Amino acid sequence: MASRTDYSSWEKEDLIKKIRALEKRKKYGLVWDAAHEPEKVVLDCQKELPILKEIKENEIYLSKDDVTHILIEGDNYHALSVLNYTHQKAIDVIYIDPPYNTGSNSWKYNNNFVNSEDSFRHSKWLSFVSARLRLSKNLLKDDGIIIVTIDDHEIGNLILLMDDIFREENRLGVVTIMHNPRGRSDDKFFATSHEYALFYGRNSKYSQTYRLKLTEEQANQFLLEDTISRYRLLPLKRTGSNSTPDKRPNLYYPLYFNINTKTITSKHKDGKEWTAIYPLDSNGGKRVWRWGKTTFEERAATEIVVKEENGTYAILAKDRIKPGRKPKTVWVDPKYDASSHGTILLQQMFNQSRTFDYPKSLYAVIDTLQICTLDKKTAIVLDFFAGSGTTGHAIMELNETDGGTRQFILCTNNENNICTDVCYPRLQKVIKGYTSAKGDPFGGFGGNLKYYATSFVPAAPTDKNKELLTKQSIEMLTLKEGTFEKVTENPKFVIYRNSDKYTGIIFDQLSFAEFKKAVLEMNKPISLYIFSLADDDFSDDFADMRGLIKICAIPESIFRVYRRIFR
Repeated sequence: MASRTDYSSWEKEDLIKKIRALEKRKKYGLVWDAAHEPEKVVLDCQKELPILKEIKENEIYLSKDDVTHILIEGDNYHALSVLNYTHQKAIDVIYIDPPYNTGSNSWKYNNNFVNSEDSFRHSKWLSFVSARLRLSKNLLKDDGIIIVTIDDHEIGNLILLMDDIFREENRLGVVTIMHNPRGRSDDKFFATSHEYALFYGRNSKYSQTYRLKLTEEQANQFLLEDTISRYRLLPLKRTGSNSTPDKRPNLYYPLYFNINTKTITSKHKDGKEWTAIYPLDSNGGKRVWRWGKTTFEERAATEIVVKEENGTYAILAKDRIKPGRKPKTVWVDPKYDASSHGTILLQQMFNQSRTFDYPKSLYAVIDTLQICTLDKKTAIVLDFFAGSGTTGHAIMELNETDGGTRQFILCTNNENNICTDVCYPRLQKVIKGYTSAKGDPFGGFGGNLKYYATSFVPAAPTDKNKELLTKQSIEMLTLKEGTFEKVTENPKFVIYRNSDKYTGIIFDQLSFAEFKKAVLEMNKPISLYIFSLADDDFSDDFADMRGLIKICAIPESIFRVYRRIFR
């Protein structure tokens, strides 16, 4: 047993520090050894600040009227740091598939594989995932939703971590997905056939999920039809739990059916033509109806069918077909098979037997994103563990299906050339079209793609470094504003635009008059960024353009974000 610390000889100041440290310790929740081996990419940001550099030759441009998607090559911690400036509270949905930490040398921490013999593997994984989740939370809108997939190796830790970062009350659901119907044959005790998807809202008060579209099999259950819609018949009598009068006394009452006019009501009726019908089971036991009297009277004329057989009456309600179904917490469908609709799909797209290990089923990702964006057809969706690019593929499929203009932002490193040889070519194929290994042509969904790589500038806030950061910030600023078309470029200032607005970046304050002349005919809003060593306010210099122009001094606005997240 470890010996107790002897506090009797401690100085008062030291005791006070110790007490304050103990008071700060978490009383309940997840605790791990985060200090054992800090992550190098996180520490690097104390010395160098991440920026973006466009890889122009990888740009895909088909039409100025199409949505422009984003692919960022680099460590996702650095990419998320940049996005904290460009997309703070701008993301509708985050979908990620982080490493599952199986212990099988499939994931690296500080450039070393983490295996099952590493006694700190769970601490390393938690430090790794926690750092990125905390950065990602800043990106979500108030009604934004994050989905994280995981398996049994880290499900317990991940739920506690997500509860800590996003709060337990914002947990929308935990879904079990059968992604491997055959089961893992090398499992010792049980052949694992499932994984999980955790849904959390930034604020569940504002979160909204949507129904999944009916499958053909589900739609075929609604074979009856009237002037209102297709429907199926279900008993009005309750069964199962809460189906007896002692539990739901207000739902036990007789219905009166007129055998001549075929009308039915919950109001008391006398006469030989009226028959009282009670909710009784096959043994004569008392049950209850699914509707109260008020609801019954409102719906009886169009929603009730009475069937008689051998003097016994069955009261049936019309269950009308709906545009979709509320998603359940267990998903079982052949389309979620990651082998058939992930691995084999990639093999067909690339005509290669081995392209990427363990890709997600395209349809599992489509359904996940559909739940969160069905009525948000302009949503921005982020995946910072993009891997083979399934999320981007799924977004383009959804847009093609419903005419949406959802935009994806994908971030992935280039370990084993995953970005350059798999993710980017896959997106290119889906955008432009391709011929599968079977010879089947795929026409392509269209769209545009900007390809960026993370780079760095020195972090020390010297005048020289401030000037360097400003000159290297063009890609960040145009990404922030969504203005990718270059209008003007010279050593003093640059101007970019989209269909709605302009972005100006002024490097030389002596060029204000020249800049104003350049934008004189631009009758659209202008976001103007001006280089300043002292975070100056230039509103008086552009008072004549007030109402049309929004001014921000750089690089201080960028430094301010980085100070917050790297403190």
